[in-house]
Amino acid sequence: MTTHASASTEMIVALARELRRLAKAEDDRAAAEAAEVPYWVPCPSSVLGARAAAQALRADAERLDAAWCSRPLAS
Repeated sequence: MTTHASASTEMIVALARELRRLAKAEDDRAAAEAAEVPYWVPCPSSVLGARAAAQALRADAERLDAAWCSRPLAS
């Protein structure tokens, strides 16, 4: 039997994992696009946007982790 608390914990862990997966995908996309541009050409704004998105996704995952870790144990 799954308790509400364990289901909630599983959901938070899964959500944080998905946020990190999406962040990695954004980083990979940015790296691939940046690799196609000569070093003397300014970085395309789409690369900067993908890097910013990855950073925001990781920050959200960190906030989820912090909120989950600071929760009191089930009473």
